[in-house]
This record gives sequence, structure tokens and C-alpha cells, in this order.
Amino acid sequence: MKIDQIKKLHQKKYRQELGHCLVEGEHLVLELENAAKHNPKLAAAKLYVTADYADWSTQFEKVEVSTKQMAGMSDTKSPQGILAVVPMAAISPVADEKAVGIYLYEIQDPGNLGTILRTLAWFGGFRLLLSPGSVDPFNPKVIRSSMGALFHVPMELDVDITTLPERFEAIGCLDMQGEPLSSLEFKQRDCYIFGNEARGVPREHLDSLKAKAFTIPGVGLIESLNLATAVNLSVYERQR
Repeated sequence: MKIDQIKKLHQKKYRQELGHCLVEGEHLVLELENAAKHNPKLAAAKLYVTADYADWSTQFEKVEVSTKQMAGMSDTKSPQGILAVVPMAAISPVADEKAVGIYLYEIQDPGNLGTILRTLAWFGGFRLLLSPGSVDPFNPKVIRSSMGALFHVPMELDVDITTLPERFEAIGCLDMQGEPLSSLEFKQRDCYIFGNEARGVPREHLDSLKAKAFTIPGVGLIESLNLATAVNLSVYERQR
């Protein structure tokens, strides 16, 4: 891929058109290389480095570029001097058939999605499903905040919420009037729905899905928890 094309990967429309995304910095490249040991499709990634990283040992094809060229390709103000161009179709590992579904409805915050990916990667045994209209998981901000977890979590995009009953037998959601997360029924769900940061999930969808409602008990004075925090607590309780 030409350098002028790589610069365009900062924008979603070009990521979709070219089928690639950027992975930047030592830590993320190391996570990518680690993931490639278990996911052969990632071997198609290509590494771009400045002279500072010319001796970097890698299984990927490596191209040395100037500092100025790296600055043009980078999404950060102070580039480290190492980034990879990765085919997006290769990133998600294959999900285990028994993986529990975490469905995010029109989530918008890149930081929330990155944090959720880190949690799912840490605990394992989950698959992530994103509804149409959700933040792009290949957004550089998501990739950075996921700290490489993106490479370890099975993920599906543009999953219509109405298709969930075809795939999952017992669906759960969070609601202030639900049963506590500590209830036995919570652990019996095979898919959990979490909604948009501001609007949640439309009630008509939850009703049509017959989603069982659960509550994270609290004694504080604020109205609700941050979305990523709610997912983190739910995932911990599900695996506990």
C-alpha cells in the first residue's frame, strides 16, 4: 500500500474502501505480533518503521520510512516511529461456539469500546457483537484504548438486534428494576445487551426480545454507571 493511501486510513470511509487499519506504537505492534502466532491471517500485516526501529525483529514484511513520512502516516502528535497496516478482515479471532455474547447497541464512545474489549480479553469466553450505528472498532482511538485486546476478542459488526433470538436462547439486560446480578438466573443468560451511552436500548426491542432484566445494586446518589463500568461488572459477575 502506498504511503498516500496509508494516510487516508485515519478516516473510516477509506478504511472500509481499502480494507485496512492502522496499529501504532511498540506495545500495540507487540500485541499484534503475539496475536499473529495464533491467527495466521494476520501474517498479511505490513510494518513501517523509522531508522530508530530498523533493527526491530518481526515476522511481518518491514518497510523503512523517513521521520517525515512516519509523521504523515501517524495518528499521534509524537509518533514512536513504528506502525503496522493490518487487513481488518484478519483481526478478529474465531469465536468458540460456547462464547457468551455481549451485544452493544449503538455505542458511540471509542474509550468505552476499548475498555470493554480489554475486559472481554482479560476474562475470555465472550464474543462481542456491535449493532449498526456503533462506533467503528477500527478507529485509532478504539485500537489504542483497547491496548491490543482487539486482536484477542471475537467480534461481529452490524449485527441487527432483531436477529439475536435466532442465535441466543436466553437474553439479559440491565435495568433499575431488575433482579440483582448475584441471582442464579443472571449466570444462565447466553447473551447480554447493553445500550447507547445516552439513550440505552429502545424498550420495544427489549420487550420483543423478552430480555430478562438485572440490576447492579448500589447505594450512591448518581443516576447510573458508566457503560464500560456496567459491562465490566456484569462480565466479572458472569464469570465469577
